[in-house]
Amino acid sequence: MNTIKYKIIGLCICLFTISNSSTAQKKKATAPPASSYTIEGNVTGLEDGTAVKLIPGATHSSESPVAETTLKDGKFTFTGKSNEPRYFYITFGKSKGMIPVMAENAKIKVTAAGTVSTDEGQWIVFKDVVVTGSKSHDYYKKETAFKEELDKDYTAYHVGIDELSNKVGKARKEGNKKVLDSLYATEQWKTFEAAEKAFFTKVEKTTKDLIAKHKATWWGPFFMMTNYSYFTPDQKPMFDQFSEVAKKSYYGQVLDKDLNPKSLIGTSIANFNLKDKDGKPYNAKDIVAGKKYILVDFWASWCGPCRKEIPNLKTAYAEYAGKGFEILSISIDKDEKAWQKALGQENMQWHNLLDDDKVSKSFNVKAIPATYLVDSKGVIIGDNLRGAELEAKLKELMKS
Repeated sequence: MNTIKYKIIGLCICLFTISNSSTAQKKKATAPPASSYTIEGNVTGLEDGTAVKLIPGATHSSESPVAETTLKDGKFTFTGKSNEPRYFYITFGKSKGMIPVMAENAKIKVTAAGTVSTDEGQWIVFKDVVVTGSKSHDYYKKETAFKEELDKDYTAYHVGIDELSNKVGKARKEGNKKVLDSLYATEQWKTFEAAEKAFFTKVEKTTKDLIAKHKATWWGPFFMMTNYSYFTPDQKPMFDQFSEVAKKSYYGQVLDKDLNPKSLIGTSIANFNLKDKDGKPYNAKDIVAGKKYILVDFWASWCGPCRKEIPNLKTAYAEYAGKGFEILSISIDKDEKAWQKALGQENMQWHNLLDDDKVSKSFNVKAIPATYLVDSKGVIIGDNLRGAELEAKLKELMKS
């Protein structure tokens, strides 16, 4: 009898244990998700006191940090909240190096080894970067792993082309059409061009496939923002394919504003103050006083298309400066030394000022080169005029 009693008690204890275990598992399974994120960093190779900033990415805009701190024993911590995953750049120093991270409401850890280069810019290079704790970051890495193959393809078709490419670049800069034509006619250049065309065809296909795969969620607009530097009307059908959920997401709204920007033509520009290479402040109103037309030109030392356009600006300036035309170039460079070096190389004969992030934002600059033609009243009458288009517009205006 006692044996039966003990067996019953033992069974009850087992059932109680199983019941408690099951309840604990249910509680664990139904536990609410984290309501905020924490990013804990551990970076070696950088000095204590190095500035660390958390800056929003994938917006095509120059963003202000949402959080700032400094390294202490190689460590830093950021906390915040987000309704949906957000892409950030963790920048170090004066934007000398960065680590991208997809943040979500979870505990995220970032480790890396940093090295400060010995060149003039003292850029920070990171290796052994590991981000854990963010499922969104893991998914982002998985979905964009194909870019490693593209990097290999790019390197492969550039092997052995440096010497010829330098010759082509020199001939272009000198405007030597005869030399250019002879270089373009070589078998090596033809082979290079064919390989380059095939490469960019592959890039376009893989990019479009990635975006189409995610047309039902916020990932679709996000991948559009991260895979295109700027947009043209050609990309609008890609946006139209997205679900309403995708369009109404954070990145869906950012993309919509970028893809369908409000025109500034017909609006008046606000006066602003910026500094030149010597640190002297200039008031835009004073620079353009008495001028009939002013071209506000946004550029940067690292922007190839911007610097390629400078000879055209010099031509327009030489022809029309005496007739009331002025150019005001504003660099969005973050590296002031690189900007000053470019100024010395380009020898532009008009005012050059350094942006403070606010001026480019007020002009809604998303990609450079970006130009705005302004009349004597401060009203924008044209945008993105370059080369022959700028020449034709000035010729028309000066006649009238």
